[in-house]
Amino acid sequence: MSTLVKFKIDGVECMAETGTYIVEAARENGIYIPTLCNIRGVKPRGSCRICTVLVNGRPMTSCTTPITDGMEIENNTAEINDIRKAIVEVLFVEGNHFCPSCEKSGNCELQALGYRFKMMVPRFPYNFPKREIDASNPKIIKDHNRCILCKRCIRAIKTDDGKTVFAFKKRGLHLEINVDPEMGDKFTDEMAVKASEICPVGAILLREKGYQIPIGKRKYDHVEIGSDIEKIKI
Repeated sequence: MSTLVKFKIDGVECMAETGTYIVEAARENGIYIPTLCNIRGVKPRGSCRICTVLVNGRPMTSCTTPITDGMEIENNTAEINDIRKAIVEVLFVEGNHFCPSCEKSGNCELQALGYRFKMMVPRFPYNFPKREIDASNPKIIKDHNRCILCKRCIRAIKTDDGKTVFAFKKRGLHLEINVDPEMGDKFTDEMAVKASEICPVGAILLREKGYQIPIGKRKYDHVEIGSDIEKIKI
């Protein structure tokens, strides 16, 4: 028995398996919904809110909302894109992001979304927080100035027995994500590489591995973020 259901995104009729999260159902139909915290194959958390869409007129995060039959979804509208642009601007002003000097420039998803939404001067004042760079781990450098607290590393990097390697430290405005001190001896080279690759910004860097890909040959130097998904133009 087929479990396919029909739904619409911005008037485009689509089909997907019932229960598939909206962001993945859209991807399967060639429609891009931007996100910074979502990772394919890892349980979503809806941390960044950039993937917010209107479902039957109500705002919902598309990474945590499953598809149901007859859904009417609004994704690519001026109002929704302005909300997404505002979130990107907040992330820029809340941290210390200096793209020209960042090792992740050209491969950074936050930077790529800034270009996609044509961000120029943010509408919010810059915070310029005082944050440290943690170089205590022998395998990675954790730059808290760039971290957007998306939780990707916490959710995706785990030991063979399922324990998380990264963990929150401090609270409120001083919240940080660090390698859990108790798990430091279990942090392998493979975990370090995966963590640096899964981080959407330049907050997790491998030691002695910066600037390996020259400017002009990086992922988003020639195509905008989402170009690998978009087949249906809406």
